[in-house]
Amino acid sequence: MFRPTVAPLVAAIAVALAVPAFAQDAAGDATELDTVIVTGTRARDRTVLESTSPVDVLTAEDLRQAGLGGELGSALQALLPSFNFPRQSNSGGADHVRAAQLRGLSPNQVLVLVNGKRRHTSALVNTDSKIGKGNTPVDFNAIPLSAIERIEVLRDGAGAQYGSDAVAGVINVILADAAEGGSLELSYGAHHTGVAPIGRTVTDGQTGYFAGQVGTPLGGDGGFLRLGLEYRQRNGTNRAGFDRIPVFEEQTPDNLALAGRRNYVLGDGEAKDIDGWFNGELPVGAAAELYAFGTFHQSDTEGANYFRYPDGASNWKEVHPQGYRPVSIGENRDVALVAGLRGQWGEWDYDASLNYGRNDFTYRLRDSLNASLGPASPTRFKSGDYAFRQGLFNFDLSRVLGAHALAAGAELRREDYETGAGDPASYAAGPYTDRPTGAQAGGGLTPQDTADLGRDVASVYAALSSRFGEKLFTDVAARYERYDDFGGELTGKLAARYEFAPAFALRGSLSNNFRAPSLSQIGFESTSTGYDAAGQLLQGRLLSVDNPIARALGAQDLEPEKSVNLSLGFTSRVGEHFDLSFDLFRIDIDDRIALTERISGDALARFVLERFGLPGVQSASFFVNAADTRTEGGELVANWRQGLGDGQLLLTGTWSYAKTEIERVAATPAQLLAIDPGYVLFGVEESNTLTDAAPRTRATLGANWSDDRWTLLGRVSRHGSAKRVFNFGGGYEPEQTYGAEWQLDAEVEYRFGPNWSVALGGLNLTDEYPDLSNEDIYYFGNLPYDVLSPIGSNGAYYYARIRYTF
Repeated sequence: MFRPTVAPLVAAIAVALAVPAFAQDAAGDATELDTVIVTGTRARDRTVLESTSPVDVLTAEDLRQAGLGGELGSALQALLPSFNFPRQSNSGGADHVRAAQLRGLSPNQVLVLVNGKRRHTSALVNTDSKIGKGNTPVDFNAIPLSAIERIEVLRDGAGAQYGSDAVAGVINVILADAAEGGSLELSYGAHHTGVAPIGRTVTDGQTGYFAGQVGTPLGGDGGFLRLGLEYRQRNGTNRAGFDRIPVFEEQTPDNLALAGRRNYVLGDGEAKDIDGWFNGELPVGAAAELYAFGTFHQSDTEGANYFRYPDGASNWKEVHPQGYRPVSIGENRDVALVAGLRGQWGEWDYDASLNYGRNDFTYRLRDSLNASLGPASPTRFKSGDYAFRQGLFNFDLSRVLGAHALAAGAELRREDYETGAGDPASYAAGPYTDRPTGAQAGGGLTPQDTADLGRDVASVYAALSSRFGEKLFTDVAARYERYDDFGGELTGKLAARYEFAPAFALRGSLSNNFRAPSLSQIGFESTSTGYDAAGQLLQGRLLSVDNPIARALGAQDLEPEKSVNLSLGFTSRVGEHFDLSFDLFRIDIDDRIALTERISGDALARFVLERFGLPGVQSASFFVNAADTRTEGGELVANWRQGLGDGQLLLTGTWSYAKTEIERVAATPAQLLAIDPGYVLFGVEESNTLTDAAPRTRATLGANWSDDRWTLLGRVSRHGSAKRVFNFGGGYEPEQTYGAEWQLDAEVEYRFGPNWSVALGGLNLTDEYPDLSNEDIYYFGNLPYDVLSPIGSNGAYYYARIRYTF
């Protein structure tokens, strides 16, 4: 074995060193339980345990200690048991923009706010991933980690409070606002791990991270400007096995000579990221202030793709005599700007703001080939451009009326989605008609494939938070939201908390939510590469529902998703030492939007050729209102605080469970059955995406001890099992359940006086991996690990960090 097995030490180390999964400040008596929250309620004096719905508070210190190489998404996965942020590989666009889940639901069913303002999504649709398939998620790693003061996570339906997408919950990122001081931080780390499939110990994934920030007073009393810069560079990792050469490839001497080599890549691609941010306020008179904040993100990333063998239809040996493995390149630029005016108008507080967000993604390929063009084909291509723009105007009013806090407001939102064609050579059908057309590993968008869509959304809301004595709190909200392409919907929420005995309370909520299909789900089209029942690579088309081919296959206009959330919870706080919360929930979603199964085979190819005159369409899929689902689960958080020696000790335990079952599946349309009675619109593979692909359970156990000089921390996490199901056609549906995995993280930090600190730490210190994939799934030894498990397949990661504050 090449992975160290130190399981007997885990429990002992966990008791001594473990990171809290939910934010607390172990250095003092006050904790984030006493922090007044701003998410999920309009009251101005609610704390975490007084909330009518579960809310978690994560501090900047928690995030800084948990983020792998400065990644916000990795930090959230480490700290939130309901948050899943798997690492993707050989997954198309998901290699470049990773998707996150909350409570096991789809990435586009969680709403992200920054300083309480809606964050835009990415422009690139994840079509070849498992988790988040068919989604345009918010890019969490485009939000600078160093910019964050704290994060509040509302784990409850909140469409009536914040608008569409808030089905699983709301993640509110609150930016740093100190008017003085700053910090400089530098960290460096790498994976050092035993890779069992190849019997070697490797060191790779070297990651350097720099962050700096500074604040200054602005415009007199209360004004400030705080800004910062981050830079991150990561080398790639590779956990591929030795190639056994697929049996369907030509068994020629040149192909067979590659047996026993690592021709594939399974792991993180190389990446470079630059991030900037600012947050500021400027007093205007005695009762108002101007405010503005923004973030900028630029990343250049690489992704992995399947190997093309020397003697095969996808290659010309004059160009690639040893075969080739295309590399995808993502150029991702993300900008968000918000400006507004808030103040007092008599008894009312007002807030008027303009919000603009934009994501631009250019997809390229290198080391590729358009075989139909012959030996003269270029090897580098631009496959397409993708852009999403979001503009909002918000106006909010609020006031306190005794024990009641009333709020009302309106929002106007404009969304635009646009795609641009790739290089002509990336989609051209050349003179060599016996060869596949388009660039390998992702044919470019043709001018006919491009989309240019927009819509307007308007909403009005009212919310009331009330306190009835010292025992009963309530939150009531209603929103009317109208889309110019999907009509309007009224949503509402009722939540309450009742303290039935000193330090013990019950809380519960009931809400309904409305989510219109995203513009990308309506208009996105692409070409990608997959493999069929025999394991052979084939070109596939993702078609918009308006595409004539999709219509001929039975596609229909998409309908909005509608959901109902129900939760019931218990909270307790005994003195200053112990607190606990336990919440059960059920989320019913009707007309859930997903991709169809991959429709492939000779029958499809003949139909498209005869009906539309298009050769080479080997598989097709499109978006559909696929199913009604029910998600049920529970979440537990418990903390114990105690003075120990000269410092403070915090013990934390968390647990989450979410199970999704399908209540109804859309029937296969007659048009599709007429082509081949064996075709299924929505079957086992895509059902697996919604139900079993993400772990149902996750738990953490931790402790944090800190005094004036030292901080000792770590975390023991258990990631539950996950299931992978493939549908290769012809009744070939291999599957595998990957067992639960344990992960140990730890860090030691020492402070040299008030300004300097140095830390040493590690993630996954016991070098755990997911189960090896079985022979039906591991693709002839090349891809030994699946991407489903949150523990990933990179192994142990060690790092050092130095920080200077002033």
